Formats: sequence, structure tokens, C-alpha cells
Amino acid sequence: MENERENRLAQRQELIEKGINPYPYVFERSHYIRAIRDNASAYAAEGQTVAICGKVTAMRAHGGSIFFDLADFTDRIQVYAKKDELGEEKFNLLEEYLRLGDFAGIRGKVFFTKKGELSVLADNWELLTKAFRPLPSEFYGLQDTEKRFRQRYLDLVLNDEVRDRFRKRAKTIDSIRGHLNAGDFLEIETPILQPIYGGANARPFKTHYESLKSDFYLRISDELYLKRAIIGNLEKVYEFSRDFRNEGLDPSHNPEFTMIEIYEAYKDYFDFMLLTKSLILGANKIVGNDLKIIWGEKEIDLGGDWPTVKMSELLERYAGFDVFNASREKLLDYARSIGLDLPDNAVWGVLVDKIFGEKVEPHLINPTFVVDYPLDISPLAKNHRDDPKLVERFELYIGGKEIANGFSELNDPVEQRARFEGQDRNAKDGDDEAHPLDEDFIAAQEYGMPPTAGVGIGIDRLAMLLTNAITIREVIMFPQLRNDQ
Repeated sequence: MENERENRLAQRQELIEKGINPYPYVFERSHYIRAIRDNASAYAAEGQTVAICGKVTAMRAHGGSIFFDLADFTDRIQVYAKKDELGEEKFNLLEEYLRLGDFAGIRGKVFFTKKGELSVLADNWELLTKAFRPLPSEFYGLQDTEKRFRQRYLDLVLNDEVRDRFRKRAKTIDSIRGHLNAGDFLEIETPILQPIYGGANARPFKTHYESLKSDFYLRISDELYLKRAIIGNLEKVYEFSRDFRNEGLDPSHNPEFTMIEIYEAYKDYFDFMLLTKSLILGANKIVGNDLKIIWGEKEIDLGGDWPTVKMSELLERYAGFDVFNASREKLLDYARSIGLDLPDNAVWGVLVDKIFGEKVEPHLINPTFVVDYPLDISPLAKNHRDDPKLVERFELYIGGKEIANGFSELNDPVEQRARFEGQDRNAKDGDDEAHPLDEDFIAAQEYGMPPTAGVGIGIDRLAMLLTNAITIREVIMFPQLRNDQ
């Protein structure tokens, strides 16, 4: 590798001495490679002249000819360089100085080789960037390595599937945004640095704002700010937000992740289950999937009913007893008997939730809305209209993973204060994910917050689902990784 780098550095100097700039400023492209492929038969029949540019990703010499693959961000194509087409001087320059990983501009005619491969017969070429490090062949075919994520720039160059996955992720976001904008939702922006973090139960990242001489937190959610907008009589709002939670790394969690949160006045959680289903089906269609998709080893049918099932019913079905009517002590004993490591002071709702994760979640393969959660783990959700121990909350599970979380939103400031105070007691008992008390938000609610529903959808997990990615790092362009030192 080091010898090759030295050779390429020497080539750079030689080109400069020949009066050739190895880093020119611009190239006039006439076609993207995908457009050539889309019109291959017509272009080849006409001998269409094109000007293309991109990175050299493969090279093969054959007698007095050189074949190489050129890739732009849309696709790749074979270039055929012949001495009698390019002329001796330009051919010799190409043979001597064009290397794997360089960027080049090519002008020539589109044709099919005798073997039927779409190609461009070059009649002119230009070096656009001299690369010092060659592309590593070991990237080809690898599916899940630390090196791919650490050097995503190489992963994108060499793996068509990776580039396609990020295109689909972008289309997913565009689809959701388009659906909401068509419904008169307003996209707004809220603070990433917050004096009081909130909107979820999570451990935050803490930083210091020097000019204000105060500690701030990277947001764990934008919920309370979006609700302030609802209070301000903006009835339909959403935000694609980068959120940060100081938690571990695993195949479905990254401490920095993307959510969309959506809120609408005068709706409840039933309305937002319908909205959530519509958004996901729309995105699935936009990326080109059928209703039956594969996620790892799971086959998932998005075309079914998407049933709504009470959390209590699922727990009784898979845990084998009436969890919702069991005492805290019984739940703690049961949780430990199935291998869950929980503190002695774990509250009833947390025990219910942890048991649900262990016993129920793996069975929820086809889309399922789980509804009616314990009040003490849902401090921002509205009291259930039929059961005071519960709140009107849903979570959507697909493929055994939570994809969305939504509520009928709590809009009673007296009840909200009581919930925050309960969370504050949990924090004093050692719960480092308890929700802090936010006096400013309660003051905002006291000006009047209309009946409202909201939902948060994990964009990264949704992208995993729609692109058959097994780990969250596959759908985050530059995921957080452990220090390789």
C-alpha cells in the first residue's frame, strides 16, 4: 500500500511537470450513467456521443486496449479505450497514469460489445482527480464489518447495494414529508440544545454553553417543543429531528438517531394509528417494495389488517398469567426468573414493560398496534378514558421491533404536573431515565392546549425494515462506533 501511494505521488508530480493539472476545476458532463443505461438500445443504435465522469472502480488491459469501469452516483458503465480511437499520445497517458480509484472524464460513443455489454468507446479522456490510495479489493462482497462502517466512503464506492439503501432511505423521508405537507402539516424546527431535556424517558448527553454559563442537554426528543407549537395554535406540525440518547450500542440502537414526530390538534390515538399505517405503506410503495417483504429471516406481510391488541391481552397470551393484575412483587420475581436484571425498587409499569419486551415483542412479526400502556411509564400520555391505571398509548411493532410510539396527548396541566412530580420521585430513587419536571412546559399548557394526538416514528428502524438491513448501522451513513484504538 505504501509503495503504491509513493508511486502515485510521483505520478502527480510527473503530470504537473508535463503541464497537466491532475486536479482540474470542472468537467462538462452530458449524461449520467443511469440515463445511458435507461436508453441503451437507442443510444447504441445511434452511436450516441456522450460525456461522462466518475470514479474508476475496475481496470483490465487487453493487448492494445484497456477496459475500465466508471461509476458516478447513479450507476456504472464499461469504458473501452483503444489506441487508434484515442490517438497514441492520449492512450499512452491513460495507460501510464490512470489508476484504480482515480476520477476521470470520458467522451465517446455508446455501443454494445460482442459479448453484449453496454460500453462507451472513448475518443477523449481527462484525468479529474489523482487518487493516492488504491481501492481495496477486500471490500467486495463483505456484508457487515467494522471496516465498512469506519470507511463508509469506500463502502459507497464499491457496494451498489449500500448506495441503493441510502437512496431508499432518502425516498422514505421524502414520501413521509410529501404525505404530511399534502395534509397541510407544517414542518418546523426545534432546539437541539435544551436547558431541560424531555419528551422521553432516557439518559441525556450533557454539555456546557460557555457564553450563557449554563449546562445544556442534547435533545432526547422534540416532543415538548412541538406541543408548545400546538399550544400556539399551529394545529398540525412535524419535525424530522436528530435525537441523542446516552445509551448502549446494539443492532437496533445508535445513540444518535433520526425520528419524525408529528402532532395534530383535535385527534386521538385511534386517528394516529391510521396515519402511521398510511405513512409506512406509502413509503414502502415509494421505495419499490411489494406488500410482502423480507427482513432478515422474517417474512412480513404489510398488506394485512394491522390488528390493534391490548398490551394486557398479549402479556397474558405469551407470559401465561394476568400480568396487569399481578402485584409488583410477583412481577419482580417473575422478571428475574426469566433472566431480567432489575433493581429492587423497579416500579410496576417498568416491570410490565420489561416483561413485555422479553416475552411478547419477538412474536409481533406482522404489523401490530399494541395499545393501552401503564400510566407510570407514560408521563406525557392522556389518561385512558376507561381505565385510570392506563393511558391512551400505542406502539407499532413490525418484525419484532418497535417502529412507532404514539399517544392521545396529556393536555391537563394539573395532571401533567403530578406526573412530572412522580417522575421526579423516581429520579431520586435512582432512575436515571426519569423525565425531569419542566415548569415552562406546564406554564405553556396552562394557557390551554387543545385535545391532541402525536406519534414518533424511528426513521432508522423504518429504513432497516424497508431495505432489509439487519443492523441500524447499515442505514446510518456514519454510525457511532467504538474507538478502534
